[in-house]
Amino acid sequence: MARALELARDAAAAQEVPVGAVVLDGAGRMLAEGRNNREETGDPTGHAEIVALRAAARAVGSWNLEGHTLVVTLEPCIMCAGAIVQSRVSRVVFGAWDDKAGAAGSMYDVIRDRRLPYRAEVVGGVERDASIALLQQFFTERR
Repeated sequence: MARALELARDAAAAQEVPVGAVVLDGAGRMLAEGRNNREETGDPTGHAEIVALRAAARAVGSWNLEGHTLVVTLEPCIMCAGAIVQSRVSRVVFGAWDDKAGAAGSMYDVIRDRRLPYRAEVVGGVERDASIALLQQFFTERR
C-alpha cells in the first residue's frame, strides 16, 4: 500500500484525482503499477486500477491474472470492478471506502457478486486514513 499511496500523491501533483494502484504476483512481489491519468490522457478509462491491470497483463503476457493481488488506495468503481472480475485477479486490497461509487462492498459488490462467473477476495480499509487524507486534501484545494 505504501507504493500505491506514493502513486496517488504523484497523481495529485499532476492534477489527477489521487488514486494509485499496484499489482502483486503470487509471491507478493510488485509486478505493475498505475495511477489515475484520465485528465492527462483524455482517456475515460484512465483509472489507477485499469492502468495497473493493463501493465500487469503485459508483464505476464496474459489477461488472466489469477493468483495476483491488486492494491489500490480507493475502493474500485463499477468500471474498475468489472475489469478486476474480467482479469481474474484473486485478491483486492484497498484503502478508503467510496460510499458514492464504490463497487467492492459499499454501494455495490460487483467483485464478490455470486451471480458472476468469477469472484475475488476483498480486503478494505488498509491505510484508510492516509488514503482519505489524500482525497480530502485534493478536493478541498479545488473547491
